[in-house]
Amino acid sequence: MSDALAAVTYRVTREALVAYAAASGDHNPIHQDEQVARAVGLPGVIAHGMYTLALAARYVDEQVGERGRIATIGAKFTKPVVVPVEGVDVEVSGVRKDDRTLAVTVTCEGVTVLGRCQVTLRD
Repeated sequence: MSDALAAVTYRVTREALVAYAAASGDHNPIHQDEQVARAVGLPGVIAHGMYTLALAARYVDEQVGERGRIATIGAKFTKPVVVPVEGVDVEVSGVRKDDRTLAVTVTCEGVTVLGRCQVTLRD
């Protein structure tokens, strides 16, 4: 079994990053302050890596049609998601490898931002 799932685009905004920081407790200024991000060598404000991974989890929940089915999720953070003032789109797609395993692809502006993203579902 290897079934492709529909791709979905999520808009990432700086407002969402502020809300995520409040919810997660991760207030690192590289996720909110352009000057700080650039001062440490980043191209601008970047999304939290775990926020990006959460988009992959959201995608799987939506594709499976039932929340709470994710048993494990893992990925390698390969590139940061740079979030300009106007926001940026992140595209998520997936392939169902079998009844319990999905390979998920997460890209931003055509660049893969999560590598080897795999999700295992509960029965």
